[in-house]
Amino acid sequence: MSKKKVTELVREMLAGFLEENSLELYNTEYVKEGKDWYLRVYLDKPEGSEEEYVGTDECELVSRYLSDRLDEEDPIEQEYYLEVSSPGLDRELLKEEDYRRFAGRQVEISLYKAFEGKKSYAGELIGLADGVISIRDEKNNVIELQKEQVAKTRLAVIF
Repeated sequence: MSKKKVTELVREMLAGFLEENSLELYNTEYVKEGKDWYLRVYLDKPEGSEEEYVGTDECELVSRYLSDRLDEEDPIEQEYYLEVSSPGLDRELLKEEDYRRFAGRQVEISLYKAFEGKKSYAGELIGLADGVISIRDEKNNVIELQKEQVAKTRLAVIF
């Protein structure tokens, strides 16, 4: 089964269960690392939830449910490790809605190649519009970066 089909199948298997448990699917990946395959499922809380972060109990609940479903249907030919977790405090912003949801938060952006002599930027996320990510740096300057030039945008972890 192709990587894409595995992640789509997992998405379908979890849809109703996650909704019933006030969770949402942040991302799935089915990757080979060395000789081993990993099916990684990242959970999130829906926007506006009382709790902002997913706990270990919720990860365990989803892991048991998904493991049982995968064992029943047995759709994946090779052996793999199932990992269920949250995207973490330094989550990568993947979808357009992530940029809207986390506007106003501090982010760190890595570029594929340098823009104005720098390959990384940090600042307050303004948003994503028309393929342009806008942030405000510490000097209150607005920096606009083409989304296609951005390798990763992550929430900054500030203590």
